[in-house]
Amino acid sequence: MRNKLRGKLPFTVCAVLVLIAATVFLARLADWQLFHGAEYRRLASRSTGYYVETPPTRGEILDRNGEGIVTNITHYKIVIDKVYADDGSLNGTLLNLMGLLHRTGDKWDDALPIILSDGVFSFQKNADAQLAQLRETLGVGEDITAEDCVSLLCRRYHIDGDYDDAERRALCSVRYHMELTGYSNTNPYTFASDVSRKGVTAVSENTQGVGGIDVQTYLVRGAKSPDLAPHVVGALGAITEDEYKELSHSPKHYTINDTVGKFGVEALFEDELKGEGGTKIIQRNSDGAIVETVETVDAKPGNTVYLTLDAKLQQIAVKSLAQNIRDARTEGITVCKETGKKLQGEDCKSGAVVMLDVSDFSVLAAASCPTYDLNKYSEYGDYYTRLANDKTAPLYNRAFSGTFACGSVFKPVVAMAALEEKIIKPGTKIFCTQKYDYYPTNIVECMHRHGELDLRGALTQSCNYYFAETGRRLGIDTMYLYAEKFGLGGYTGLEIEESRGMLAGRDSSSWMPGNTVQAAIGQSDNAFTPVQLATYAATIANNGVRLKTHIISKITDYERKKVFADYNKAEQLDECGVSAQNLKTVQNDMLSVTQDPSGTANSVFGGYRVKVAAKTGTAENSGSDHSTFICYAPFDKPQVAVAVVLENGVRGKYSMQVAKDLLDGYFSGEKR
Repeated sequence: MRNKLRGKLPFTVCAVLVLIAATVFLARLADWQLFHGAEYRRLASRSTGYYVETPPTRGEILDRNGEGIVTNITHYKIVIDKVYADDGSLNGTLLNLMGLLHRTGDKWDDALPIILSDGVFSFQKNADAQLAQLRETLGVGEDITAEDCVSLLCRRYHIDGDYDDAERRALCSVRYHMELTGYSNTNPYTFASDVSRKGVTAVSENTQGVGGIDVQTYLVRGAKSPDLAPHVVGALGAITEDEYKELSHSPKHYTINDTVGKFGVEALFEDELKGEGGTKIIQRNSDGAIVETVETVDAKPGNTVYLTLDAKLQQIAVKSLAQNIRDARTEGITVCKETGKKLQGEDCKSGAVVMLDVSDFSVLAAASCPTYDLNKYSEYGDYYTRLANDKTAPLYNRAFSGTFACGSVFKPVVAMAALEEKIIKPGTKIFCTQKYDYYPTNIVECMHRHGELDLRGALTQSCNYYFAETGRRLGIDTMYLYAEKFGLGGYTGLEIEESRGMLAGRDSSSWMPGNTVQAAIGQSDNAFTPVQLATYAATIANNGVRLKTHIISKITDYERKKVFADYNKAEQLDECGVSAQNLKTVQNDMLSVTQDPSGTANSVFGGYRVKVAAKTGTAENSGSDHSTFICYAPFDKPQVAVAVVLENGVRGKYSMQVAKDLLDGYFSGEKR
């Protein structure tokens, strides 16, 4: 009996072990399929899927009428997708593509710093950074020859001896670039960008059935008229480390390779303009065949930003400003030669103009000269370097950030303050002897010996003597309190960067009584931006009610169908504190500046199609005098206000002509 049991023991042990193993296996199988099946199916899916990111589309910037200022233009590119491509025939495919594009005049991306000339390979000159990258990739020293580099690249990319030297070099260039740019299943390679329609047709017709070759559209962001409003629109640049850290908290997804708005509208509305890329999964089976492509996250384009600018008026502003600056400089040079006197306008090279809609103080045009090409602008490029080193400062937004001595355009606010404070009456007469010397250390010179003038005569003929005496009686404290009400020396409300300006007395570090007479004629420390002067003129036109100046009209979705935010509602900021009667007195006096034969603006606006209220100005500074001008029109029912500053422009006719050109453009519109 004992022997029989001893003989069955091995079989029993084996049976128990088998039973235990089967139980464990079944339990594990149940765990895989019944309890964690979905999870493991997802893991299996991911193991055979390739995630591909689709690029984001940035929102567009338009004028008030929907005219494109910065838009996305469709271009074509040839892309090689590793997921679909046959690695074994890749070199032959690349040569075929090169031949097709060569025949259509298109170029492929050539990144190899080695040239082939007369059958000899040599390193490209002035390409130190690219050569260092090549040596690092190949793991070689600086003593290696160009021929040896090509040989190493050929071995690296399996480019055999069936190709001639030109083909070897071309293949090495593309394959090397593919490696540098991270060509992989999740990162297709762009073989050629900005391909012509002829090139697209040739590639499409001659690569049918060739896996991995795809003609794709992509959007290139650019300004339709690149010199139209670069100071307002702003530009994009590579994201900095600090910006990346700051934007990492944004609901929008940023990568270290992104570009972001650096200034202007592009920076101000970065969150609105920024689009979000999508994601798709390309799934393959165990044989490597494509099973399906699934869009897991749809790409979302950025929103569209409408400006209050009118593109047609803006174009007039840009052209007229540049032309009149040239004309002022040309006449200045001529006068210098004829008289032997300097500072006659020969140094006039820059200026700015702003036009506002009086109904809501929206900016219809804002030009700064000199301007620049927004499409060529690059944060670190050669073009940017030239702009940054240009002594005329084309990157400087003179319309919003430039502060200039304003001259006699300041006189209307002095007149209103003096009337309101009962310092003078409209009929108050002061005798102009040409030289006002109440303060011997602050003598004010007048252009003419006007004799006896009342307020209208003083504004019409821009008498410095009259306003020096009026300012002395008024006092600097009262003077700047009224000026503040009209928006001088303060922020206008613009959404993008602007300067605060400087108001004499309030912002001056020291003050002497004699300085007041200089301040009253727009000199001393008074320095204002063109947009402040335009706001000041619009406030006079709007019967003393100052509104918030703005340049953003609305924000919509990319398709321009749904409005997310509307900025067109007028927002009151202040009232000037001047009675309707006193306002009307000065408004009529400003009309006399253009309508009276003795008016300083009569030569340009005396017979104009609509009546214009205006004030001219000449401001002393270190170079030739600045020429300034403010106006609004039509006089009876004001629609627009304009301010012009020509730095070192001297003669008022040129600043007036800029305003006239803008008024011509505005009133010639059919809708108006």
